[in-house]
Amino acid sequence: MTAIDARQPIVRTDYGMLHFEEVFKTHFKELHSYACTLVKDDMVAEEMVQQVFFRIWEKKEQLSIHSSATAYLYRSVYHECLNYLKHQKVKTAYQVYAKTTADTGTGSAAQKIQLSELQQHLNKALNELPEQCRTIFQMSRYEELKYQEIADRLGLSIKTIENQMGKALRILREKLKDFLPLLLLILLNL
Repeated sequence: MTAIDARQPIVRTDYGMLHFEEVFKTHFKELHSYACTLVKDDMVAEEMVQQVFFRIWEKKEQLSIHSSATAYLYRSVYHECLNYLKHQKVKTAYQVYAKTTADTGTGSAAQKIQLSELQQHLNKALNELPEQCRTIFQMSRYEELKYQEIADRLGLSIKTIENQMGKALRILREKLKDFLPLLLLILLNL
């Protein structure tokens, strides 16, 4: 087999798994080192790179890369690490908030019950969204991806992403309309 050309697609149908494996072996070490510089954790970096390759293999039929394979891989690892770091930041902030609340006893029991009830209704409403609509909403709101990034990952047009987000927001507003005043009160009291 020949050396990997940076302009070649990552998954080629004429080689299939063999070509993909060669790309993996060729780029894994350098991508892992790059991810380590971003997340500062060897195990997490390895997981990030593996996740990128897993997604590429999973979406190989819909994947359309308009740059070199190497550039695409680096950009994908960067976004994967960025999403991880954002998630960690939110997780840490929540842990600090939870500890502070537990330590100081702030937040009435009624407020905690209301917040829990709101979370249950939000989860229920999200689960009732059509699958594609829910996936796009979660990528936008929880992973904080831009519409273009979502479109690239899912192989859809930006217009489709915009339409699905509009649909998700309309459905969620309707399903949670009774809880919007409660949400505002909770947020203003925090």
